[in-house]
Amino acid sequence: MADEHKPTKKMAANAEKGLKLREEFDRGGTEVGVKRAKQIVEGGPMSDDDVKSMHSYFARHKVDKDTKAHSWGDDNDPSAGYIAWLLWGGDEGRDWAERQHEKLDS
Repeated sequence: MADEHKPTKKMAANAEKGLKLREEFDRGGTEVGVKRAKQIVEGGPMSDDDVKSMHSYFARHKVDKDTKAHSWGDDNDPSAGYIAWLLWGGDEGRDWAERQHEKLDS
């Protein structure tokens, strides 16, 4: 099963962007998010537990898009939530985690 859970190139690009923005603006994400970003960038297969963790992350953090501080999606003044979201693969990561999670349930 784990071989089926390979992150996409777009997820990796988002995670890499998140790492760069976090470095530049010194905000966004936790050490867990940084670890996840590095895992996605490496591109190896992810475990069922990784998929479950990602699915849970995106379900909990979709409210972060409603930020008032800084801007969602603005690379010149990104919100901490936006940076964290990118660390987990961005919108593509959310969609991927949803698809992979559905496979676990079937």
